[in-house]
Amino acid sequence: MKTRMTELFGIKHPIMCGGMMWLCKPDLCAAISNAGALGNITAANYDTGDELRKAIRKTREMTDKPFSVNLSLLPSFRITKEMYLDWFNACLAEKVTAFEISGAPVDKFFGPDAIKRGHDAGVKFIHKLGSVRHAVHADHAGYDAVIAAGVEEGGHPLMDDVTTMVLTPRMAESIKIPVITTGGIADGRGLAAALILGAEGVMMASRFMATTECRMNNKVKDELVKRQEMDTVLYGKGIELQGRAIKNEVIKKIQELEARHAKLEEFAPFLSGMRQTTVFDDGNCEDAILPVGQSIGLIHDVISCKELVERMVKEAETLLKGSSKRLNIYKP
Repeated sequence: MKTRMTELFGIKHPIMCGGMMWLCKPDLCAAISNAGALGNITAANYDTGDELRKAIRKTREMTDKPFSVNLSLLPSFRITKEMYLDWFNACLAEKVTAFEISGAPVDKFFGPDAIKRGHDAGVKFIHKLGSVRHAVHADHAGYDAVIAAGVEEGGHPLMDDVTTMVLTPRMAESIKIPVITTGGIADGRGLAAALILGAEGVMMASRFMATTECRMNNKVKDELVKRQEMDTVLYGKGIELQGRAIKNEVIKKIQELEARHAKLEEFAPFLSGMRQTTVFDDGNCEDAILPVGQSIGLIHDVISCKELVERMVKEAETLLKGSSKRLNIYKP
């Protein structure tokens, strides 16, 4: 299945993994890349550029395939501007395949020469966005691709609240660079739909959590299989840090704080990503924010990354062939 996405990154299948705190590390990244998709290392899993460089090199010991590094340029209680710059420079030095950027534009965060510096090092830039206006900026600024992030996605969907079904074709018709779709994607049906809507491929995160190579307690994986699409909720809009996560006790506390318009410092103990490390270890899904998208309603099993990617592509190809036949009926 060749698309502009596969050609851009030198991968076999038009599927990539999105950034995930504490989970997107060398083992999972390499497994996804070896399956023919674009694996991901999340920079925020590390405290320094040197630590990230070691992770990149470890990944390269496990795969000779391309992979990306996530930089989420969002407000943080832990991460400083210096840490972001350290990670950025480490990735340029290691000449990673691509940056998967979310949050602030990299050209504004690191300076107007950031994209040129990356391109000079052979690194490509993908920006995850929730609006057409930001996609237009990315196109003009020199990004290599954008990700149309529908409000269905886990993590931090943009506050415009546009769905994948609408956002994907709107971006595809508005810019020249490739569009990748995320939000509500978990199987071959989603991949086929994204391609029909004008995307060149898809990004997933929640679905890659429910794989054998993802290092977290099996109780959390079982929870993903058990939960349905209505079991996630948007939170944090009042503090301008919107997220989507599984409904649990921590989310209830955050909603109570939002209802009484609490100050940001009152949210801090519940928003800290450090709480997730305990949950991923012990499996108590009530003790931290678990950022997942509505696609959990489409997760029915825990399988290997290879099986997941190959199953998705086979299903998408079958559906697209069938769609072509049906479309031919309506040709004059």
